[in-house]
Amino acid sequence: MHRSTRKARNRCLSAAVAAFAAGALAFAGTATQAGAAGVDEAGFQVAVGAEAVPKHAVTGYWQNFNNGATVQKLADVQDDYDIIAVAFADATGTPGQVKFNLDSAGLGGYTVDAFKADIKAKQAAGKSVILSVGGEKGTVAVNDAASAAAFADSVYAQMQEYGFDGIDIDLENGLNSTYMAQALKSLAAKAPGLVITMAPQTIDMQSPQNEYFKTALAIKDILTVVNMQYYNSGSMLGCDGKVYSQGTVDFLTGLACIQLENGLAPSQVGIGTPASAKAAGGGYVEPSVVNAALDCLAKGTNCGSFKPSKTYPDIRGAMTWSTNWDAVAGSSWSGAVGPHVHGLP
Repeated sequence: MHRSTRKARNRCLSAAVAAFAAGALAFAGTATQAGAAGVDEAGFQVAVGAEAVPKHAVTGYWQNFNNGATVQKLADVQDDYDIIAVAFADATGTPGQVKFNLDSAGLGGYTVDAFKADIKAKQAAGKSVILSVGGEKGTVAVNDAASAAAFADSVYAQMQEYGFDGIDIDLENGLNSTYMAQALKSLAAKAPGLVITMAPQTIDMQSPQNEYFKTALAIKDILTVVNMQYYNSGSMLGCDGKVYSQGTVDFLTGLACIQLENGLAPSQVGIGTPASAKAAGGGYVEPSVVNAALDCLAKGTNCGSFKPSKTYPDIRGAMTWSTNWDAVAGSSWSGAVGPHVHGLP
């Protein structure tokens, strides 16, 4: 995800080949969904936790900045979104520590009190509101025990302050699986039942030996969903070892298959695409293509040339960057993908 209108990064196929060769082998084990929301020692309770997320859910990123997309208050976020990821928390001078700073000036005078009230209203409507960490320009680093503790403590403090239901990991400049997993497990102990989502780039999920993939597997007992970014990528390998180009249904299904066949439960896999062509540097697909990919994975219908060997009816759903760019396009993404996701078997 990125604060600028377009993202120039283009990952090369050779890196994908190397990652695939490094070990896209089947990872044994069955993933389970996060537990019910509970009350921690300090009396904080997650409002709309992991168990309250619909079986098939739509995730959207809400921009805490103005980059030319429609400026929204949280109350303006379209109703089709089940998980709203507030982008982004900022790094502080302490390694691993993060803090959320509402861009009141950039959002037309949106106040902290109004923002908090809007979070509560969304939660009352059954929506999970979580805090996203990272983005294209994110500089958060969790590389040792101290920074892992600082990360968990500071995210928990933001959850208490604003009422967030969980955390989204969107670190695009490197990730240490050992200490990020440690941090997230510590956070989950502080806030039982929280929502945890991840938004890796395609290169990060080509092999279960990659750090992002290893993190997802290490926390699969508390992980809600991985919404990989199927854009700004270039061509990548599918689970069948064939090369697929971004912007196609085969790219979505062939790459999702890697996660589905290497340790993640179908309920922990979502498809992330841009809400409009302006929202990304490349890889945009029409909402109908997103729906076709979901049909292919869930029901074995509307596939392209790649057809998975089995179906995954519990696949979680879809994600988009962003609710703001969706608004620019007349909410055409959420208006088409939302009902389709919610109508999956």
